[in-house]
Amino acid sequence: MHDVSVEIGAGESVAVVGASGAGKSTLLALLAGLDTPTSGRVWLAGQDLTQLDEDGRARLRAQRVGFVFQAFHLIPALTALENVMLPLELAGRSDARRSALDALERVGLGGRTGHYPRQLSGGEQQRVALARAFVTRPAVLFADEPTGNLDAVTGARVGELLFELNAHAHTTLVLVTHEQGLAARCARMLRMEAGRVL
Repeated sequence: MHDVSVEIGAGESVAVVGASGAGKSTLLALLAGLDTPTSGRVWLAGQDLTQLDEDGRARLRAQRVGFVFQAFHLIPALTALENVMLPLELAGRSDARRSALDALERVGLGGRTGHYPRQLSGGEQQRVALARAFVTRPAVLFADEPTGNLDAVTGARVGELLFELNAHAHTTLVLVTHEQGLAARCARMLRMEAGRVL
């Protein structure tokens, strides 16, 4: 990354686009505090991530951030319901079960709550991942190629859900995607090339 300066407002939707290797996922990891920059500063939800230690960054992410990845990152030994409940339980929320059930209902999986990831299709697994990402009502949602592992029809449905849930939750959305249709639905597009924002 070189001389990247980006400001994303609360509630804004931003697509990060560019060729493979352009630095899109690296930018996302820096913005989310998963990686730390060698120089410069990253502010997230009013906090300077570069001034926080790893535990502090993890705490901020748990409280304010949701993630959806190309690989669904569901825990195989947990049911769909348990996967969605997990971030709420980690936050000590007493309404974890009810909130998780509501979130799964919202993504059309109310009837699949007891299924394990291996019993779900790719599209269903990504919908569970969406429910898990939104269940904490994050201030910011980072989505890295959320439709990348899905066929066109399933990907379109997941894309619809992503924007529906985002509008409902008034979350800031930062979306890395190769899908032009998905990128076009964002309010703004950042194009990256060789580690630079053009």
